[in-house]
Amino acid sequence: MAASKIVSITVLLVICIAALYFTIPSPFFWTGPTVINEPSDVQSQATVFDPRVLLSAPRRSPAIPDPSGKLAVYTVSAYSFESHQKTSEIKVIDITSGLSSLITNEKTASEPNWLGATKELLWLKEGEKGSTVLVAGSVEHVGQTHVVGIVPASISNVKLRVLETGLIAFAFTAKSWPNGTLYNAQQEPKKLSTARLYDSTMVRHWDEYVAPQKNTIGYGKLEKLNGRWRLGPLMNALKDTRLESPIPTFGGKDDFDLSSTGLLFVAKDPSLNPAFNTKSNLYFVPVEDFSATPASEPRIFETELLHGAASSPVFSPDGKSAAFLQMEKNGYESDRNRVVYIPSVSGLQASTRTQSLEIQKEQAEWDLSPSSVAFSPDGSMLLLVVEEKGNDILIKIDLTVSLTNSPSHPAALTGPGAVSDVQPLKIGSNELFISSTSATDNSVYTIVDPARPAEARMVSSNSRNGVSFGLSSEQMSEIWFQGAGDYQVHALVMKPSNFSEDQKYPLAYMIHGGPQSAWTNSWSTRWNPAVFAEQGYIVICPNPTGSTGYGQAFVDGITGSWGGLPYEDLVKGFDYIKEQMPYVDTDKAVALGASYGGYMMNWFQGHPLGRAFRALVCHDGVFSMANQISSDEQYFPNHDLGGPYWESPETWEKWNSARFTGNWSTPMLVIHNELDYRLPISEGLAMFNVLQERGIDSRFLTFSDENHWVLKEENSLIWHTVVLNWINKYVGLPPYEAQLASGIVMTTG
Repeated sequence: MAASKIVSITVLLVICIAALYFTIPSPFFWTGPTVINEPSDVQSQATVFDPRVLLSAPRRSPAIPDPSGKLAVYTVSAYSFESHQKTSEIKVIDITSGLSSLITNEKTASEPNWLGATKELLWLKEGEKGSTVLVAGSVEHVGQTHVVGIVPASISNVKLRVLETGLIAFAFTAKSWPNGTLYNAQQEPKKLSTARLYDSTMVRHWDEYVAPQKNTIGYGKLEKLNGRWRLGPLMNALKDTRLESPIPTFGGKDDFDLSSTGLLFVAKDPSLNPAFNTKSNLYFVPVEDFSATPASEPRIFETELLHGAASSPVFSPDGKSAAFLQMEKNGYESDRNRVVYIPSVSGLQASTRTQSLEIQKEQAEWDLSPSSVAFSPDGSMLLLVVEEKGNDILIKIDLTVSLTNSPSHPAALTGPGAVSDVQPLKIGSNELFISSTSATDNSVYTIVDPARPAEARMVSSNSRNGVSFGLSSEQMSEIWFQGAGDYQVHALVMKPSNFSEDQKYPLAYMIHGGPQSAWTNSWSTRWNPAVFAEQGYIVICPNPTGSTGYGQAFVDGITGSWGGLPYEDLVKGFDYIKEQMPYVDTDKAVALGASYGGYMMNWFQGHPLGRAFRALVCHDGVFSMANQISSDEQYFPNHDLGGPYWESPETWEKWNSARFTGNWSTPMLVIHNELDYRLPISEGLAMFNVLQERGIDSRFLTFSDENHWVLKEENSLIWHTVVLNWINKYVGLPPYEAQLASGIVMTTG
């Protein structure tokens, strides 16, 4: 494959100055944007925010404004526990009034996009025999639609780029066979054997066995003829390249971008085994004609200093420049993302090599890791979503300053909450349309002008700022306490909506997974602190050593110390709660955790802190450290534990929670799912066997159709029912629901 390296690349390490800390509003006491209106997709107010309300609440997607900035399109879905069915709608919101109108409620309709500067939309729907139908319709004449084209496979992650009036470039992702033809599961012949034969890892990834068909990026052209849009021939941009994009398992629309001159995408390095390496590269596919095969093979962009995972490729608005994120270290999935800016994409030649690489000076005061990068509408700024102290905020970097090699001072454009998407508001304006969530609101649309971020305007809050759920932002607060070393540890606190300082409440100590992750002021339908708080708990979510959003040194601190510094931080956190929070009854405390948080439940069991809790909940956690060799992504334990087991057996065994099973005594609910290939179900079964043999009160819950997470609404309701009833029993709170009424198949010995 021909390879080219960038003629000139400026790497913008996410750099900044300590003054940023004084420009960001206090995470939980910000007054918020000006509210334009109140309409939402939540039509009724909950009396009690419980699992049924959480799981049946309408879920809105991020919204995409039209080029005029007057309308924005989004999808909304909702599940009914009465009919046991899910509804799905495509809607358009009037940005001025906040009122929404229905475009279609066809069950399989999805992924709406504006067809240029028209009032027309393109969306997908499921067709016959596994095909995908492209549909076009006008928002001014709802119900009048026409079929644009049919793709003989399941496609997703559609992106559009206007080439000229009536002509639009169209890109999508799908599965394809090694020969480049699209894969359609419904049209595959029935196999006579279930055998699978592998010559290299990975064998399984996340929740499925690795198969010959791979992710690919396709493209084509949409043309408007006689008032109707038509889809032209489709091309596979990755045919015969050995490249796969989006990157499994969670790669999607953020793994590629589309311009009038071609495609930009990230893919794992095909020369390296993905089970042991995180290295991925950025590629550019030049496309001269979107109805023809690519003009050349993908061109690889490489930097000499960055060898880790690459992500978030994006073209500038004019398509002449680009940016992406990349980590420095191969094999470390939680390394800090650096921002790479490519001044000229079109100037690349297949035979050139990097001539210069400018790196701005890193500053220890601010070394956070962005999760996404985008350009401002005028191309003068880079917009980064960055996790910082429990919030996912949007910051800006001025490219005109950065390119002159001057220090860049990133300014925060948003306050508390979690930014999930950023779109230009309209053509000719630098204003941004931002989609976000918070711990008490599952969807907020806001308009922000980067020049005046304090004047943000709220377009719509799906739950009317939490009121529809019976929640308030005042329930969320924060604490800081002394950690195991010379540092402070941050924790989020969620109180019941009827909280009174005069009462004492049992403690729910919730430990996050990752471990390089963090609790943030964001919405979740899985571990939602408000659901537990409304049962009557004070919920405290600590971010101990290894957590993200507090600098890379804090993230790196867990390496080789899984049960060390984080455990000591959590002990000190519990002591702080006991001594400094008189309304928390630490004599009635429970602890819960998933994944690494589940590992910590097992570590608690074997160590003194475990005796402080009346009950524990371990969801898909690590039990035997050596059994991580059976996991899918081997680079993860290899990095965190100092190398493969045979090279670092002392570290692997030092943090092995199974070594301390002789100390286990606290009642524990174990949850482990059959499709969890990250931490196989044998881990959960081993825990339960130990608990049962030791005569410790315990239960085992499993789902045959769930992976590391529980995502299906009916399963999730049972999960919540079992978990809440388990912990409520031990602290004296009333049960949430009768378990048998939830449809649980229960077996007793």
